[in-house]
Amino acid sequence: MSRSVSISVPRDAQATRARHYAQLNRLKPLLWFAPFALFFYLFQLAPMGWVLLNSFIYEGEFSLDNFQEVFDSAFIMQGFTNSLWLAVISSLLGLGIATLFVSSLRRVNSTIRDGVIAFTNMSSNFSGVPLAFAFIIILGTNGAITLLLKQYGLLGDFDLYGKWGLLVIYVYFQIPLAVLLLYPAFDALSDDWRSAAALLGARSSQYWAKVALPVLSPALLGTFIILIANAIGAYASVYALTAGNYNVITVRIASLVSGDLFLEPNLAAAISVTLMALLAFITLINQWLVSKSYAGRTS
Repeated sequence: MSRSVSISVPRDAQATRARHYAQLNRLKPLLWFAPFALFFYLFQLAPMGWVLLNSFIYEGEFSLDNFQEVFDSAFIMQGFTNSLWLAVISSLLGLGIATLFVSSLRRVNSTIRDGVIAFTNMSSNFSGVPLAFAFIIILGTNGAITLLLKQYGLLGDFDLYGKWGLLVIYVYFQIPLAVLLLYPAFDALSDDWRSAAALLGARSSQYWAKVALPVLSPALLGTFIILIANAIGAYASVYALTAGNYNVITVRIASLVSGDLFLEPNLAAAISVTLMALLAFITLINQWLVSKSYAGRTS
C-alpha cells in the first residue's frame, strides 16, 4: 500500500524564493530595454561622439581651426543659408497647407478620412531618389506638365533644378509629415467651441484667431521644428536632382566625407557639430515658446 509523502518547504525558503521572483520581475523591463539601449548607443551616441571628438582634430592636433574654417568660408556659409532658407520656407508652407488640410479632413466621414490618412502615411515615405526621378518626369525640362504648360504659355522661368524647384520638392515631402503630426492635435478642438463662438457672433476667422490657434499653438510650434529638422537633413533628393551642383549643407558634408578631390572628414565633422548646435538652438527657442503658450493658456 503506497503512502503519499508531503514535503514541507520552510517559510524562510518561501520568502527567499518570493524575493528572487520579485527581483526578476523588476529586472525584466531592463532586460527588454537592453537591445534598444545597445542599438541607440551604436547608431546614435557613438557616431555623435565620434563626430564631436573629430571636429576638434586639425592636422592631428586638438584645435578649433576646423570651426574657424567653417565660419571663414563663404561657400560653407552659403550652404547654411540655402539650407535654412529652404527649410524655413518649406516648413511654413507645408505647415500652413497641412493645417488647412487636417481641418477639412476632420469634417469628412470616417471612411474617406481613414483612406486619406493611409495614403498620407504611404506618401510620407516617398522621398529620396524616387521622389527626384518622379519630379524630373513631371516638371523637368522635358517633363509632361512642363511641356503642357509651355504649350499654353503658362510657364515662366521655372527651373526644377534651381532653388524654386527644390522648394517645390521640399514642400511636397513636408506636407504628409505635417499632416501626420497635426492630425492627433486637432482632437483637442471641440465642435461645441465653434458652435458657441458662432452663437456669440464670432466669425470663422475670429474663432481661429482667438480659440483654435491658441489651443493648437504648442502642436504647431513642435511640428514646425520637426519640419525644419527634416528639411535641413534632406540629402538624397537634392543630390539626385542637382547632382550636387546646388549648395546645401548636407551636400557639402557628403562631399567632404566621400569626395574624390577634397577628403576632409574633420572639417565635415565640424560642420555637422555646427548644424547640430543650430538645431539645438532652434529647439530651445521652440521649447520656450511652447512653455509660454502653455502658461498663457493656464493663466
